[in-house]
Amino acid sequence: MIGHGASSSSSSSKLWKHDVFLSFRGEDTRKGFTGHLHQALEGKGYKTFIDEDDLKRGEEIKPELLRAIEESRISIIVFSKRYADSSWCLDELVKIMECRSELGQHVLPIFYDVEASDIRKQEGSLAPMFQKHEEDIRKKAKRERVEQWRKALTEAANLSGYDLKNTENG
Repeated sequence: MIGHGASSSSSSSKLWKHDVFLSFRGEDTRKGFTGHLHQALEGKGYKTFIDEDDLKRGEEIKPELLRAIEESRISIIVFSKRYADSSWCLDELVKIMECRSELGQHVLPIFYDVEASDIRKQEGSLAPMFQKHEEDIRKKAKRERVEQWRKALTEAANLSGYDLKNTENG
């Protein structure tokens, strides 16, 4: 395990449970790019959290995923065409950006066959997804959640990352 410095609210040191947390839209990249990235990271000795392997059966999925984000030294976000269609992915992203600002977690965005500017501004292929999210707003809490998602997408897309086009051998 890799050591991590104390947070501002604690004087004790914490050990990271994971080196890397992978955030991705499963149906877009699990069996392709993200699957290969996971294998490459594990092959280099990095303890990498990916939901299909590391979730304990019988436990609630969401709290365990949020805890895994907190316990990871680095989060890699694989933005794909339908990433923002998933409220699950967007909630992960909000948590990742919180851990970046509060715990100093490193965040690496990868723009997989999607434009960083579309992620940043929620335009292009993301526009209809956010229109759907906003149409689903029936309560103030949901409206605030959509604003959190928009802010997190903009912050993450402003980070230096990798722009990968979906090519046959990409």
